[in-house]
Amino acid sequence: MRYFIFAAAAGTVVAAAVYAVHFSGRAPVSAQDFVNLQQGSQIQAGFRRAHANGFCISGEFQASGELAAYSSAKALQHGSYPFIGRISIAGSNPTAPDLRAPVRSLALTILPDTVHQWRTAMNTPPVMAVATPEKFFQQLLAIQTNTVPQFFADHPETAHFLEWRSHYQPTQSYATERYHSINAFYLVDQQGKQQAVRWAAVPLTDDAGVIADEEAPDALQQEFFRRLQQGPVRFDVQFTLATANDNPADATIPWPETNPQLSAGTIVIEQASVQEGGACNALNFDPLVLPVGFAPSADPILRARAAAYAESHRRRAREVLMQQVAGGADE
Repeated sequence: MRYFIFAAAAGTVVAAAVYAVHFSGRAPVSAQDFVNLQQGSQIQAGFRRAHANGFCISGEFQASGELAAYSSAKALQHGSYPFIGRISIAGSNPTAPDLRAPVRSLALTILPDTVHQWRTAMNTPPVMAVATPEKFFQQLLAIQTNTVPQFFADHPETAHFLEWRSHYQPTQSYATERYHSINAFYLVDQQGKQQAVRWAAVPLTDDAGVIADEEAPDALQQEFFRRLQQGPVRFDVQFTLATANDNPADATIPWPETNPQLSAGTIVIEQASVQEGGACNALNFDPLVLPVGFAPSADPILRARAAAYAESHRRRAREVLMQQVAGGADE
């Protein structure tokens, strides 16, 4: 029943699944179209349409209180708060080799099962390649049709993403990656004043990690599980504050390193488990599930992400229910 409890908790976002983007002279492209494209012709029933390969984590977020002056959110007040999370790789194949994945992700629900919960889905790229859902859909099409170089050539706004990609070297551990919110949000204080921010989970270890078997499809997961046997994995959550020169609605442009930065606290990962039957498996890590004290920016990509997450969640919920019904019929 836990699956449907969380589905109800995200009910305010499920309505976003009707979000549609419009191409000039074409019919609207809906969240359903996005998810259809991501899942491909071979449906992996019961799994996420993107980031299907992953595992569950849990622990506590030790908030520093440094952001308390900017936000009334409970999770940013000084203290320790539980979280349920998930580490994953990009793609729709739940058995894809994790060591070869180009994108790795860290998702958290801090203060789960409460009205104060804060959900965040972070990825290794610090910026998006394009700034609108229309172009993002075209980018996905380019991946499907093996025309990505031409797509990048036709879209000069991808320059910052390509610059990052040219220098990015995947590490030998999920524990040593840096994960970014990518999109901007607003912190809202008690008086309603807003401050645009982005954040990143920065690793707090210099242990590079050792891959026992590079041919194992879950090589990174194995490394992480072994690492946890030696103690918790920690990340510092660094918030970057926007200045008047930054556009919170454009996720393709990195903010200067000279912008003010504050540490919101430390993510302490204490446990990990396979996602099947795990507490994270039913969770929809929708970045628009925000507590009081946060607000979304006007970034259209952010809303498209929420819509696609909701549609993927709806399909998984239906497939899990049908599997349960079929299993009951066989008994």
